[in-house]
Amino acid sequence: MASTSRLDALPRVTCPNHPDAILVEDYRAGDMICPECGLVVGDRVIDVGSEWRTFSNDKATKDPSRVGDSQNPLLSDGDLSTMIGKGTGAASFDEFGNSKYQNRRTMSSSDRAMMNAFKEITTMADRINLPRNIVDRTNNLFKQVYEQKSLKGRANDAIASACLYIACRQEGVPRTFKEICAVSRISKKEIGRCFKLILKALETSVDLITTGDFMSRFCSNLCLPKQVQMAATHIARKAVELDLVPGRSPISVAAAAIYMASQASAEKRTQKEIGKEKPRDAHVV
Repeated sequence: MASTSRLDALPRVTCPNHPDAILVEDYRAGDMICPECGLVVGDRVIDVGSEWRTFSNDKATKDPSRVGDSQNPLLSDGDLSTMIGKGTGAASFDEFGNSKYQNRRTMSSSDRAMMNAFKEITTMADRINLPRNIVDRTNNLFKQVYEQKSLKGRANDAIASACLYIACRQEGVPRTFKEICAVSRISKKEIGRCFKLILKALETSVDLITTGDFMSRFCSNLCLPKQVQMAATHIARKAVELDLVPGRSPISVAAAAIYMASQASAEKRTQKEIGKEKPRDAHVV
């Protein structure tokens, strides 16, 4: 199969008899041939172009691939799975003429389950703008729980959601159960159960939540100025120091402090507006 080569893609080789002739390159033989006299000017020429190959089942489909999927160290085989191409012999088809092998991945069921969970974790993290380090920690937590089989009977989506909640707290950027529920299909009650079971199974812990963990984000979401945030932080800190809110969650205390600070400023916010940012106990506000 010969084709006309571009001048800028060839070495400066010319036919001694026809120096102005555009050489033809035979890619299969690796020869460079003069079209005027048929002289083989160069042989065993190396093609420096990209080696694009098509692995698609449909020959008419453009599916150039040079490399496989990226490795995932959390999977047992690194996700170096095998793709089975389309066969041409009779053994490749069943009695109805359908192909037996449709690019099946030789991936174990456990790796497939973890891969699906990792995708779900990435999707949830993207929806609440969490950085990559949170995703990586969540994936590691899920892998540990999954391999220990300590939460049998619990849905993988629920375990993944709880792992994301734990990872956020361990990385110092806690999110509320309400925020995790909003990006998953799991109830807050189920995430809470998995959260406790995971901490027990992995013998790990998370830092206690304080009002300061949510104050900045809540005020930002409510478009409150820095002065109101500082006032709310002061109110919440004093309430805790004076033991005025025993038994109340830091999230509820932060919400109440924001409400009080906003009411004392020109940037007032209603209980309903603040209640949208916190998960429960609206009566505390």
